Amino acid sequence: MSTTYSPRLKAKYKEEVVPALQQEFKYKSSMQVPRLVKIAINQGLGSAVGDKKIVENAVTELSQITGQKAVATVSRKDISNFKLRKGMPIGARVTLRGDKMYDFLDRLIAVSLPRTRDFRGVPAKGFDGRGNFTMGVKEQIIFPEIDIDKAPRLQGMDITFVTTAETDEEAKALLTAFGFPFANANK
Repeated sequence: MSTTYSPRLKAKYKEEVVPALQQEFKYKSSMQVPRLVKIAINQGLGSAVGDKKIVENAVTELSQITGQKAVATVSRKDISNFKLRKGMPIGARVTLRGDKMYDFLDRLIAVSLPRTRDFRGVPAKGFDGRGNFTMGVKEQIIFPEIDIDKAPRLQGMDITFVTTAETDEEAKALLTAFGFPFANANK
């Protein structure tokens, strides 16, 4: 008997999140319930202007963290004050969809965020007004895939959760239903 793999949070979305949000927001159809479309992870590496190895290391680490090949981002224009030329690699990014997206979200919530120093929840101020949420991570070493001793330098990254929610309230309810650890604003 062969069973096909399905991420834990994908099953949780279908079985628990959809009915809960449908009841909370009084949706007529389960198709109206917001869903996670993609997770975009981006690293801006300003110090990479002088050293190309920094971008190569960032692409490798981002690929290890996400399980999907990351790509280098290049500058769009020349900026002489920063010694930047058009086409120079200055960052790394990766966009996750489908099963890899749910696997990454699961690892982020269950393993990586709790490893953050002095973690008291993620501030809920990263919503953009259209149902998307962006958060910053100060150090890539919170991910268990990164060996602290082999990491040449600490790099931060931005993680954006793109949803079909039309309001920030719906998007926050969706991420909270997945178990996303938002910080209490009441404290």
